[in-house]
Amino acid sequence: MDNPLWGAPPIHGELLKLGFGIAQSSVAKYMVKRQQPPSQGWRTFLRNHAPDIAAMDLFVVPTLGFDLLYAFVVVRLDRRELVWINVTANPTAEWVARQITEAFPWDEAPGYMIRDRDRVYGSVVTRRLRALRIRDRPTAPAAPWQNGFAERLIGSMQSLSRPQETRGD
Repeated sequence: MDNPLWGAPPIHGELLKLGFGIAQSSVAKYMVKRQQPPSQGWRTFLRNHAPDIAAMDLFVVPTLGFDLLYAFVVVRLDRRELVWINVTANPTAEWVARQITEAFPWDEAPGYMIRDRDRVYGSVVTRRLRALRIRDRPTAPAAPWQNGFAERLIGSMQSLSRPQETRGD
């Protein structure tokens, strides 16, 4: 998408103010067409910045006693490396903030953290991320595909925990 500040309508308006009587369609006709996108694409951005991006997510783990546990995972995007995993029966913002601190000791913190908009990530978590100099990047509401690396890892872990069907011969 072209920059609206430099499109035909604003340039046409400026030319009219300067006293040039020209149609907007003529301005559009003679404008230089952009040969490439105005900025790098998502794939290029990811390739350039993946070593500095991590993703986190929580998922539910049912137990044999029909209780629910919550697993918290942190994964680095560049090598899809599982950085941290922990489980709790009661996830709170303070607990998640502590997990982030334990996942990234000293100078190993990424520059960006992708996360969903779960209510457990409260102001305590965002303050902890800021204190570690990690830029918080929440995904759009109801958009799990925007945190695809963490979601794929969770899907792999959940498929491993399901009992495999066997056929009786």
